[in-house]
Amino acid sequence: MDPRVSVIIPVFNEEKSIGHVLDDLPRDKLHEVIVVDNGCTDDTACVARNHDARVVQENRRGYGSACLKGISELDGPEIVVFVDGDYSDYPEELEKLVQPIREGEVDFVLGSRMILLESRYALLPQARYGNKLAVFLIRLFFGHQFTDLGPFRAIRYESLKTIGMRDTNFGWTVEMQIKAVKHGLRIREIPVRYRERIGVSKITGTVAGTIQAGTKIVYTIFKYLVV
Repeated sequence: MDPRVSVIIPVFNEEKSIGHVLDDLPRDKLHEVIVVDNGCTDDTACVARNHDARVVQENRRGYGSACLKGISELDGPEIVVFVDGDYSDYPEELEKLVQPIREGEVDFVLGSRMILLESRYALLPQARYGNKLAVFLIRLFFGHQFTDLGPFRAIRYESLKTIGMRDTNFGWTVEMQIKAVKHGLRIREIPVRYRERIGVSKITGTVAGTIQAGTKIVYTIFKYLVV
């Protein structure tokens, strides 16, 4: 029997894109799809419900807060997949991320946007440069070579509980990767396609968001040197 796969999609004002994301997921392979409404002021939640997703509310703003809320709502899966709601990822590639975990080869799979040339250049320049700095620091301090901090990722549920995620905002992705290394999880990166998102990014689409995210990511890396 195939393992139970749950998908968590954190969203903030993604009414134009969330329907596409939900339509492209391989729904027949999934146990549940949870869309976390992180204080949306548009019709994102309504669109998600109309596309047969379960919508839960998390009013405490922050990407990590939304992901943590989604985790708290899970219905006993074996594998958890995180994907953004802006349609920059290709949700139909979910099976590629899940397969190595399903076959017992690894515990954590990161979809890297930096391996395929066309995906790499779909990222904004500030995102590319920020990724390079972050993965360099992770390799320098923790001894594991990642290529990306991509949000499209799959992890064994028991492993997710073991690493004990805490970050409530921009440090979420890098926290998971550092903790995966520190806890000795079997890690694999696979190339995924990536495209320009629908709408403007709330993080790298603004100068303030880019600075805040970059600062928090670097802070998180140094934080886990002593934790």
